[in-house]
Amino acid sequence: MTILGIESSCDETAAAVCRDGQILSSIVSSQSIHEKYGGVVPEIASREHEKLLNLIVLESLDKATIGIDDLNAIAVTHGPGLAGTLLTGVSFAKGLGIGLQIPVIPINHLEAHIFANFLAVPSLKFPFVCLLVSGGHTQLWLIKEMNNYHLLGETRDDAAGEAFDKGARIFGLGYPGGPVIEKEAIGGNPSAHLFPRGLMGKDSLEFSFSGLKTSLLYFMDEFEETESLTKKDIIASYQQAIIDTLVEKMKRAIEKSEVKTCVIAGGVAANQCLRNSLKVALPEIQILFPDLSYCTDNAAMISYLGELKYKPSEHISMEFSVNPNLKLA
Repeated sequence: MTILGIESSCDETAAAVCRDGQILSSIVSSQSIHEKYGGVVPEIASREHEKLLNLIVLESLDKATIGIDDLNAIAVTHGPGLAGTLLTGVSFAKGLGIGLQIPVIPINHLEAHIFANFLAVPSLKFPFVCLLVSGGHTQLWLIKEMNNYHLLGETRDDAAGEAFDKGARIFGLGYPGGPVIEKEAIGGNPSAHLFPRGLMGKDSLEFSFSGLKTSLLYFMDEFEETESLTKKDIIASYQQAIIDTLVEKMKRAIEKSEVKTCVIAGGVAANQCLRNSLKVALPEIQILFPDLSYCTDNAAMISYLGELKYKPSEHISMEFSVNPNLKLA
């Protein structure tokens, strides 16, 4: 079974080929044009996808050393994400599918992030707890089996990745915020300033990062660097506030669900501070992280999940549409 995956939910144009559970190719083109705006501009992102998709798909086929007629189906992200960028990817996939007379499988972007962990650890067994943490989502899921997911908690406002992006903007750093804050925090004192941790009540599995962002904004309005308190210290302290919240809620989710395995998914899963903190906080728990190349948006996870969902004996309608607010359960 050979599946082409297409991902265009935000600002990464990606295509990948999966054959019998193995990723033969995975090509990702990140749209650097958004850096000068400090965030993704939806209309520009859609135009970039239109320019790049055909080239990226051809490159993925070439790298996989297969022809376009070798494809059995196409898997494409249809939500959640930006409406225009999703529509670009889905329209391309449907056009290609009609031309090749092969099925097009709609894929939930969040579900694909979770199943990217099977690419790193094929022996991963159900059930497990997943911390899904990205620019648009911060959620805790109990994954009982495929298609059986229970939401334990989620953010009430900003996602963790969004808090990184907004924090980076306040600090005057680049975009995306997660990688630049992680880099600039190196050498800083993460205990130099105590930023608030939202919704830390005893039994809460919910998240809130808007208060943290506001606290940073007010603090930086009056901040003056000294030898005892540097900007690096503040950056490290801000990052630590986000990490502490994620780690504490993961600990609670493990205790509540009584499972012994947890996985991390989404772009923030690439943060080494988060990875190290979870290992320290949960020494008795098996913690799995996707490969760094599968943390941020990619099509490998789309093609892989597409193969899992594809049933050659079942008719797959192309009548599906994009759903920017698509839920997982």
